Amino acid sequence: MSRLTWARRARRRLGPAALLWGLLVFGAGIATTPAVADDTALAVPGVDHYTLALTWHPGFCASRSRPPRECREARLRRGADDGFVLHGLWASLPDELRERGVTRRDWWRKGCFLETPRPDGGFCRAHAPLALPEALGERLDRAMPGRASCLDRYQYAKHAACLALPAEALFSNSLELLEAVNDSAFGDFVALHRGGVVGRNALIGAFEAAFGEDTGRALRLECRGRGNRLLTEVRIGIDAEALERFPAADSLVRLGRGRCATRVRIADFDG
Repeated sequence: MSRLTWARRARRRLGPAALLWGLLVFGAGIATTPAVADDTALAVPGVDHYTLALTWHPGFCASRSRPPRECREARLRRGADDGFVLHGLWASLPDELRERGVTRRDWWRKGCFLETPRPDGGFCRAHAPLALPEALGERLDRAMPGRASCLDRYQYAKHAACLALPAEALFSNSLELLEAVNDSAFGDFVALHRGGVVGRNALIGAFEAAFGEDTGRALRLECRGRGNRLLTEVRIGIDAEALERFPAADSLVRLGRGRCATRVRIADFDG
């Protein structure tokens, strides 16, 4: 039984308080199973770390004044049933570009579009369709609802194309990392509180309970809406040389602080 299934059943039987205790005890010992068996395909010289960006899809959709297809069509939202969905996996500024005068701010804002400017128009113009194996494409369709709006092509063009990262390697590794988060006690905690409100520190505490003491510094919470109270995304810093050990505590690296209020709403599509 997956931990997400366990959480759903426990929620019905035990209630939130008892389940939280179980997550704190059970979760602390389960974060050492490697998510990625081999990280050599993502090796980029001079990259310090990666940022794994995961969207809380109901929150993202609720934050948009003009929701895209993946928010409006129920069949495109099914990946949200698994927990977080994939936004992207972003390499930090490579040494080679830093030596050429590229700043971290410029790299963060433009990425590979610094070398090949982004075409005008929507995400679909950013890159040609990606040639992914059928099985991987099907997994990505579910785990990345934004693929309906060509988010995969945009992410690859901005964060990987100029680094010679094969699209298959990028997305297969990204999906493994995503699944490790959704299968963790942290993923269970967020799923448990769908449709409710939790403390920002409670989210950080759940992350540390799942992945280890003081690992909360590797978590960046992103919120939108009035007062930054609506959870839309989490970002997790991962050592570029330790992807194969994720989510072990020693694979995580510190990220900057996010923008969330002290109380955070975890939206659900059902209310």
